[in-house]
Amino acid sequence: MSTVPSTPRANPSSKTPAATPAKTRVAGTHALQSSPHYTTTRRHSLYGTEDRVVIDPGSRIWKVGFSGEGKPRDVFCADIVNSGSLWSWSRATDPSARAEEDRMLEINVERCMRSVFHQSLLTDPKSRKVILVEHPLLPLYIKDIFAKVLFGNLQVPSISFASSHLLSLLSVGRITGLVIDCGHLESTVLPIFAARPLFPHLRTTPLAGSCFTSHLRALLLLFGTYVPPPPNLSSVNPPFQNRVSRVPHEILTDALIEDIKTRCCFVSAALEIHRDSMRSSSPAPASESDLPPSSDAAMSESEFSRASEGAESISSSQHASSDFAVVSHLQQSESSSGEGHLQMLANMYTRHSTATDIQLRVVPPASQQLGTGRGTLIIPGWVRERAAEVLFEGGDVDENSVAEVLLEALLKVPVDLRKTLVSSILVTGGTAMLPGFIPRLHAELLRVIASTASRPRHGPTRSGRPLPPAYDRYAPLRPLVPHIAILNNPAPQPSSPRATANAGKAPAFTPAPMAWVGGSLAGALKTGGVEVSRENWDEAFSSQNDDDDAMESAPPVSPEQRPRGMLPDWTRTPLSVGAPSAVAPKPAVAPPSITSDSRGCMRA
Repeated sequence: MSTVPSTPRANPSSKTPAATPAKTRVAGTHALQSSPHYTTTRRHSLYGTEDRVVIDPGSRIWKVGFSGEGKPRDVFCADIVNSGSLWSWSRATDPSARAEEDRMLEINVERCMRSVFHQSLLTDPKSRKVILVEHPLLPLYIKDIFAKVLFGNLQVPSISFASSHLLSLLSVGRITGLVIDCGHLESTVLPIFAARPLFPHLRTTPLAGSCFTSHLRALLLLFGTYVPPPPNLSSVNPPFQNRVSRVPHEILTDALIEDIKTRCCFVSAALEIHRDSMRSSSPAPASESDLPPSSDAAMSESEFSRASEGAESISSSQHASSDFAVVSHLQQSESSSGEGHLQMLANMYTRHSTATDIQLRVVPPASQQLGTGRGTLIIPGWVRERAAEVLFEGGDVDENSVAEVLLEALLKVPVDLRKTLVSSILVTGGTAMLPGFIPRLHAELLRVIASTASRPRHGPTRSGRPLPPAYDRYAPLRPLVPHIAILNNPAPQPSSPRATANAGKAPAFTPAPMAWVGGSLAGALKTGGVEVSRENWDEAFSSQNDDDDAMESAPPVSPEQRPRGMLPDWTRTPLSVGAPSAVAPKPAVAPPSITSDSRGCMRA
């Protein structure tokens, strides 16, 4: 007889994991274990609302995520259309134009904030406290727009404002150091001692990412090569060499320049190092074109962009000038000599460059889009290697190089703090992610301090009297040269014991998200900056919004009319005891003396 087969049974000795993990408790605590779908040990938005939302809103790039995590959940560009900056340090002088700029900024900030909570983090903003990483020089009206969007539109419980430099230092486990943030709009140096930012000693320079971008675009317009697509798909086409032309301005979009900057460019050693090594290996004298031009007739690296922009503006009216103002402004009468000096510098860099040329496929201009493919952009190797030289060449007082602005901030701090700060330098920011940037910065610090000592004294001789000594600005910092150390230097050099103990000892975080990592650590430790709750924010404007009728009839409140002291602003902190006031006191008026004459009448 045929028997009915029995249903197979599972082996009781085998251990099969359950489909849905059961919620268990940690021994000795009342907290639930974290989700099995995450590698961290903290609860996330699906299991709890204890983690804060950390937002690092840059002028171009935003980094967002939850506290307690080691890296951001999402990194995105704020201006999706133009890949530019949401704001700039200059505002319109006309009140109507300024109000329009503020409205557009508020719209863009609201769009970015809604994208943070509803697309990047997928969490309810009403149950999440926010840690906002702020730049020390972030204008108060931009802070007010952030608070208005978060409190009014998204209704977050509270906002904590924390300094980006302090959070960057906290991410490497330090509370004392000299932090330089090389961002998009400017590079900022802030000394921090015992977790207290020394805001009066803050120094800035406009040589940053935007300057590097405009300089790279100018170099590509002058020395780059463009090969348009073939006119047809037939086998007979003009040779490759016959189709080579100058780079049209239309193809150098902001997205392409950003792609070239992040994927192709790097920072090499100073040119003097290459020249010294070549001289030692070859006894042949250098040619005239191999040597750099003299200082009085030569143009600096920062003048590259100005000269190229001037040449392009003459040849093409469609070339838009850059917002970055370089040091030297070439006159139109000097355009021919400027082109000669530019070619001399290009020849010198080409001879000493070890980088190879790169070919990129780019979208051709509208006049060349015939359906036959893409064009080819050829980037010279020396442009990839030497485009960042503009960041290390100083100009006037307002445009110091990245190394000079570090030394200027070091000169402003008290003398007894200099050795401690110079041995704890931290480099952060997106521009600092260029390969070779941090070792070159260390070499530039040593070069700038040494160059002022070896600078000869020029001037008319005086009969019978010696010339006064040359002004040596960085003489007080020369004894600190053996102690210079960068915490996140990937290639530290052996020096004094203090420098050896600090150089390269920071955790291996990339410079760009360091401020966000510090905010994540501060949120996990339930610490942070000044916290503003939504209740206090609503109470500050309750008198203006008593009922619906008053709300409709009352005019909108401008940021200047809102109560002072609601948002943190270090420029309005009270002065220390004994500090002189910025407003000169009015002289006391003596009361008129009253006398009496001989007749007994009172007279003033």
